[in-house]
Amino acid sequence: MSGPVIDVQTLQELLASGEPVALLDVRWALGHTDGHKQHERGHIPGAVYVDLEKELAAPAGKGAGGRHPLPDPEDFHRTVRRWGVSQGDTVVVYDAVGGTSAARAWWLLRHAGLESVYLLDGGIVAWHRAGFALEGGPVEPVPGNVELSWGRMPVLEMWDVPAVVAGGRLLDARARERYRGDREPVDPRAGHIPGAVNAPAAHNLTEEGTFRTPEELRAVYEELGVRRDAPVAVYCGSGVSAAHNVVALEVAGYRAALYPGSWSQWSSTKGSPVAVGTRAGEWPGTAKKR
Repeated sequence: MSGPVIDVQTLQELLASGEPVALLDVRWALGHTDGHKQHERGHIPGAVYVDLEKELAAPAGKGAGGRHPLPDPEDFHRTVRRWGVSQGDTVVVYDAVGGTSAARAWWLLRHAGLESVYLLDGGIVAWHRAGFALEGGPVEPVPGNVELSWGRMPVLEMWDVPAVVAGGRLLDARARERYRGDREPVDPRAGHIPGAVNAPAAHNLTEEGTFRTPEELRAVYEELGVRRDAPVAVYCGSGVSAAHNVVALEVAGYRAALYPGSWSQWSSTKGSPVAVGTRAGEWPGTAKKR
C-alpha cells in the first residue's frame, strides 16, 4: 500500500490475510453526540470506537487552542494503547462522512510517529455498499503496546499564519457560506482569515463519497495556487475537517501543515483581522452554485 488512503477491497484482503490490523471507528459530526450508539448498531468487525471530543482533543479553553486543541502527547499515547494498537499493527481509521472526521485520527497518529496508518476511502458507507459484513455491540480491545513519539507532522501556529499567507497558500476547509461570513453557527465571529482561499473539504470527494483521483486533486489544488516550492497550510472551524484536506493534499503529492486552532482560535482572539464576503479563491467550478 502507498499513500494515506486504503480502499475497502484492500482492507478486506488485509483482514483476511491475518496481518495485524487495528480498526478505529471515528463516528462524529458537528452537533451530533450519537457516534457511540451508531458504532454499537453496526461497525466493521473488530473496530474500536473512538470518541473524537474526548480522545482526539484536549479540553477546550476559552479561545486559546480553539475548540479542539491537540491532546497532550502522554495522554494520547495511553489512549492509543487503550484502543489496542500494538507495535507492527497497520491502523485503519474510518467514519460515516467520507473521512472528514476520521482524518483527525489519521493526522494525530501520523503526528505521533505511526507510518502504517490509513484512512478508509468512503468509510463504513463504502464498506457496506461493497457487501462486506458489519457487526453490532460493544468492542473491548486488549490493551496494546505501541510506542509513539510526537511532532512528526507540520503544524501551523497562530503567529505563523501571516508568513504562510504572504509566501504560500492558506486554505480554509469550511463550507463556502462560513468562509464568506454568510453564517457562523459556532464561533464568535463570521468570516475567514484574510488572504485564505476557500477549499471545502467536501469537494475532495466524489458523489459516492470517495476521494477524487490524485490527478483531479492535483489540478484543483494547483488552480487554488498551491505550489511545491511554497508552504501550504489548512484550517477549518476547529482543526477536524482541515485534516481531510491534509490527506487530500498528500494524495495529490503535497505536504501541508495543519493549523489546529483554526477559526475557533482565530475568531476568539482579540485584534485578529477578519475578512468577509469575498468571492476570491473559492473552489473552482462552484461559483455558479450559490
